[in-house]
Amino acid sequence: MTARSWTASAIRRIEADFNRSADTHLIPMRLPGFPGIEVYFKDESSHPTGSLKHRLARSLFLFSLANGWLREGRPVIEASSGSTAVSEAYFARLLDLPFIAVMPTCTSPDKLRAIEFHGGRCHLVDDPAAINAESERLARETGGHFMDQFTYAERATDWRANNNIAESIFLQMSHEPHPIPDWIVCSPGTGGTGATLGRYVRYRRYDTRILCADPEHSVFYDHYASVLRGTPCHEMTLPRGSGIEGIGRPKVERSFIAACIDAMVKVPDALSLAAMRHVSETLGRRVGGSTGTNFVGVLAAAERMRRDGREGSIVTILCDGGERYSHSYYNPAWYLEQGIDVVAADAEIARAVAAEAVPDADWLAQ
Repeated sequence: MTARSWTASAIRRIEADFNRSADTHLIPMRLPGFPGIEVYFKDESSHPTGSLKHRLARSLFLFSLANGWLREGRPVIEASSGSTAVSEAYFARLLDLPFIAVMPTCTSPDKLRAIEFHGGRCHLVDDPAAINAESERLARETGGHFMDQFTYAERATDWRANNNIAESIFLQMSHEPHPIPDWIVCSPGTGGTGATLGRYVRYRRYDTRILCADPEHSVFYDHYASVLRGTPCHEMTLPRGSGIEGIGRPKVERSFIAACIDAMVKVPDALSLAAMRHVSETLGRRVGGSTGTNFVGVLAAAERMRRDGREGSIVTILCDGGERYSHSYYNPAWYLEQGIDVVAADAEIARAVAAEAVPDADWLAQ
């Protein structure tokens, strides 16, 4: 089989797989303290690989195939804290390609097992900031391709339509009381989702604003602040990785496009996890920590709408399910090890949901 015919066959397999998958659900959730404000969760956990990153992985594979970067039998390598690697392992197996995930040693064991379930191999490194360099090294040594989600996430997805997450949200909202959301809330990992949402609403000329909720140990919020000051700093770094798996980065990634974002909040980890528990209890199912971070952003946006006397809708993303975090976020002993005050954080979220207090999250807006 020639390289060109193998590429055509690979794209056909991915497109057929997409054709077999239904769109993800849009789930409403009441906010008792905010009458007239409707909240919806875009449930990305219902993808075949269980997270928002399934969309990204499909786009990255199609992008790499169309560029001629993938070759029959050659390894695919990715730098990932977990969910992207799970989804890429799925697509690599679909194409009969070896897959290597380069990950921090602190990554959830549940995610490691999910990658291995889909036929991938986990290559662990101690320093989260070194996963890109290690991925590049492995690609050189094996003759494989480094997917580099943090560079290509914003350009691999067709932001104009093609059933991206933004188009899907607006189609599903079309019969709701407030079909054009006031806010869409997401959290930055690569930054690609924020870029897709921000570009789409501008392209379609919607008034919807995009809010990014950044976890405590991440540089995106501070980078955004530097952009707003007119002194953008792209070299910011942190000595540690995010405490909320899958989102937040110790350095500014090229796929994070600050100009696509209308506002950001900085969310303490304890509050993200308390919000995660509240959403899980309200929906009757476990969600991941990044969904909690998003929900704190929802509460911040809802409070501003309430103060302005506005009714309307807010859409956010249910990024993945909580089953991947049984060893940590859903393990009481883990909170004791981390020194996180669960009782105080839960009480703060309860007050915020009842509109009795503003959640303890810093806010910046263009």
